[in-house]
Amino acid sequence: MNPYDRNYKWVYLLTEGNGDMRTLFGGKGAGVSEMIQAGLPVPPGFAITTEACNAYYANERQFPEGMWTQATIALHSLEEQTGKRFGAPENPLLISVRSGAAISMPGMMDTVLNLGLNDETTEGLAALTGERRFALDAYRRFIAMFGHIVMGVDSAKFDRVLERTKIHTQGGRDTDLSETQLEEVIEAYKRIIFAEQHGQPFPQDPHSQLRMAISAVFDSWMGRRAVDYRRVYRIADELGTAVTVQAMVFGNLNWESGTGVAFTRNPSTGERSLYGEYLLNAQGEDVVAGTRTPKYIKELAQELPQVAAQLDEITQSLERHYRDMQDIEFTIEWGKLWLLQTRSGKRTGAAAVRIAVDMVTEGLIDQSTAILRIEPDQLEQLLHPTVAPDAEAIVLTTGLPASPGAAAGIVILDPDEAEKLAQDSDAEPFVLVRHETSPEDFHGMVGAQAVLTVRGGMTSHAAVVARGMGKPCVAGAGSIEIDPHQECLRIGEHVVRKGAWITVDGSTGRVFLGKVPTSEPEFHDDLLQLLAWADERRTLRVRANADTAADAKMARSFGAEGIGLSRTEHMFFDEERLEPMRQMILAENWAERVQALEKILPLQQQDFMAIFRVMDRLPVTIRLLDPPLHEFLPSREDLVTEITELRFTLLQHSQSMSHVAQLISQISERETLLRQVDRLREVNPMLGHRGCRLGLVYPEVTEMQVRAIFEAACTVKSEGIEVLLEIMVPLVATSVELLNQSEIIHRVAREVTGAHGLTLDYKVGTMIELPRAALVADRIAQHADFFSFGTNDLTQTTLGMSRDDSAHFLPSYIVHKVLPDDPFQVIDEEGVGQLIQLGVERGRATNPQLKTGICGEHGGNPRSIAFFNRVGVDYVSCSPFRVPIARLAAAQAAIRSSQA
Repeated sequence: MNPYDRNYKWVYLLTEGNGDMRTLFGGKGAGVSEMIQAGLPVPPGFAITTEACNAYYANERQFPEGMWTQATIALHSLEEQTGKRFGAPENPLLISVRSGAAISMPGMMDTVLNLGLNDETTEGLAALTGERRFALDAYRRFIAMFGHIVMGVDSAKFDRVLERTKIHTQGGRDTDLSETQLEEVIEAYKRIIFAEQHGQPFPQDPHSQLRMAISAVFDSWMGRRAVDYRRVYRIADELGTAVTVQAMVFGNLNWESGTGVAFTRNPSTGERSLYGEYLLNAQGEDVVAGTRTPKYIKELAQELPQVAAQLDEITQSLERHYRDMQDIEFTIEWGKLWLLQTRSGKRTGAAAVRIAVDMVTEGLIDQSTAILRIEPDQLEQLLHPTVAPDAEAIVLTTGLPASPGAAAGIVILDPDEAEKLAQDSDAEPFVLVRHETSPEDFHGMVGAQAVLTVRGGMTSHAAVVARGMGKPCVAGAGSIEIDPHQECLRIGEHVVRKGAWITVDGSTGRVFLGKVPTSEPEFHDDLLQLLAWADERRTLRVRANADTAADAKMARSFGAEGIGLSRTEHMFFDEERLEPMRQMILAENWAERVQALEKILPLQQQDFMAIFRVMDRLPVTIRLLDPPLHEFLPSREDLVTEITELRFTLLQHSQSMSHVAQLISQISERETLLRQVDRLREVNPMLGHRGCRLGLVYPEVTEMQVRAIFEAACTVKSEGIEVLLEIMVPLVATSVELLNQSEIIHRVAREVTGAHGLTLDYKVGTMIELPRAALVADRIAQHADFFSFGTNDLTQTTLGMSRDDSAHFLPSYIVHKVLPDDPFQVIDEEGVGQLIQLGVERGRATNPQLKTGICGEHGGNPRSIAFFNRVGVDYVSCSPFRVPIARLAAAQAAIRSSQA
């Protein structure tokens, strides 16, 4: 591709394309071309390629050489196909100019309809159709759309003119405007543009309009909402957008015309029935923008039965052809059906699973295709809570159940404020409330717990975007009045101010006052079937990180095949256990330390017994104490504050002698504790006295934990429980460290099992979380039965980034493409990944039987799982709720690997 090559083909007629040309034509253009090839009723048109978009940016936002000439030639072809002329007043050709990337980005880029209208062609269109009111309505729509999208005028200025004019009609709707009123609106729109453009009038030349519109669509590829969307969904900027130009068909011609959106299956539930909405005497933006409340698609059979029957037949044919649920945009012009677009429809997680399983049953796809159809993160939606059926709460209003799940948050009315709150880790969760959302609100929706709109339907922008993001959404809650001046919602007798809590139930459409209790979801048969197919295909095992028996029980119910990480330090943080732990830390000699450890041992033993009972016959990996000891002590700041307050109280003259003695004792205790905190204080505790280093300096700590583990294992084994025990030594950097700790483990194991008269198989391994450990993995493997890569700390130590502090700069790194992703969410394959691969290879070179796994947050990330599958680790371990996601992602990785 050369932006200066005038002979390069930048423009194709849609008849030259097909469904396989998504990369070049964009999804919209390729889908339309495919429908043309199938003989379906599609308005003629042409596509300006994604390559032209990339060349436009490479050429400092100038059209590449030859593109405009090719576009005008294609436009002549449209004139020949339609018998109309572009810009001619007597029989004008009007066109739509639409965006379309290879990967669907609904509503994120710009579209211009009715292009070609001016003062003369509007009168020509009126004479041609005999519907002057329709022609004026099309013209006022075009001026507003062109003025906003192409010329950058605030759309609210046009909206205010229209709303003021509609007040003077009998019905208060767009369709109630008279010809005279429409003429007044048009002139007002022109005056707005003239003022906003510093004396430049609305362009009357259709060819100039087309040039400007194509540039605007290209520009929208790098617009804020499109860039934000690509960041969220990890879509490459280099793809570019195509421009699809088609002859206009008019849904706002009369009451035998209309427009709508149809899904071949229900995108919320997956039910096999036509689903969607339509409006008569309307254009496409009326349905998706929510400016008028549309009708359900089933009602079309009562108003236009022949069109409804044809639509039903065509939609079924399209689904069979694409073998996937389709999202179809259509227009009806004077009783004739036209298809404007078909694409794979966005759907909720529940719908995706049901559709995939049903299509296998129907013979449309095979099991492997069904597995690949599901985005693993979509399964998270199935794990969303729902409002408890017995919850006692005030229902403020009920709207349309646009995206399932339930969430609570404070009311926020402004998307810019919402974006700022989302970036504040201390801020309350929030619900974004809008009259209706538009693509300009996307940045505010990203961080919202849920979305609530006053207007709009099940296919409105809010509904489609929320479903795609897995967020609960209630749309069309028409009883809500938003008062922007008082910053509140008025709903009947209730006034809900900004910052007040509400709960949104996107499964039922209800909106509740305050925080409402929710209930956890249950797996349904379709998901169980899909995961069973996934389990048959994956080679990567999936375990869970679980610190308690309750966690372990949940993990097992989600299909975990063991515990890959049980963090013993998490067992100490309740008050009952914290006190003896502090006694151990504050001990001034070995005897005092052992005395404190003896209090801790039975508590740890009970924890381990409970976990072993739940995980009968499945492996359990227990990590020995890892964090620095100061974490179990009060913060220095809190102690200083407390001592200061006690001393101030002591100075009060009204204290009794007994109270004075008590205060002096408390001050002495706190000062002793402060000295110990200062003694243990480290400049960089994450790289300080923690992990195996604790066990080397205080071997009695390792011995106590190991004794508790083996006592628990022997006790439950005598009950008939099969224990598959793995003990993991943390933060090893040298083989000598692991050897030292493993000798303690083996000695205590012999003592305990001997005392019980039992034999117990167990493994000893280490967590690889330091670069040096990966580099000398061959030596460490001499003393290890398994490696578990702790990717959280390995990422920190490799990149030199603190996971707790990097939020201040990581977003900028990603925006400026210093890093492709947040390395604490998606594994850094080039750096951290290379260390993991090296560790696996070198470890197995020494010990071919070495088991390897992942136990950081990356173990539940689908893209990271694909990498772990490639480098040959045996298992991943993640939080219990991520287990189903990891099972599916591991199966997809195996399938794609076999297809490569």
